[in-house]
Amino acid sequence: MDKIDRKIINLLQKNARASLKELSKECFISSPAIAARINKLERSGIITGYHTSVNMEKIDFHVKAFIQVQLEPRQKQEFYPYIQQIPNVIECNCVTGDYSEIMEVVFPSTTDLDDFINTIQQRFGKTSTQIVFSTSVDHRGVKLTAPQEVNKTIE
Repeated sequence: MDKIDRKIINLLQKNARASLKELSKECFISSPAIAARINKLERSGIITGYHTSVNMEKIDFHVKAFIQVQLEPRQKQEFYPYIQQIPNVIECNCVTGDYSEIMEVVFPSTTDLDDFINTIQQRFGKTSTQIVFSTSVDHRGVKLTAPQEVNKTIE
């Protein structure tokens, strides 16, 4: 991956609907060259999809929370398929620490969240929940820089 590929990824992370013409203008190469690079990035698995960002409150999901779940290793084979089919779970990660899973969830109300937590506790065990009051940094892409530029960007 070179400087142009990194620039294309950075631009697409800001606006996945950017046209080939817009990308071409920003990268100073032709639209067909941009298309070829995007196809290569998709085929190699670097670009995995294109997404729409939605304001959850505007579609009546007013409660966002993080739920940690303490699982025994044997429970994972039941937990993973179950949690994948719950549309309110927008992300779930296996983590280190006292809890083995952490989920980001959205619900219309605290009552709906409480019902979900009760189900998780009955099926899988101990949980810990943090309800989000506000979000200072929403989901975003990571700015790609050349490997030697990383420390300069952080400073």
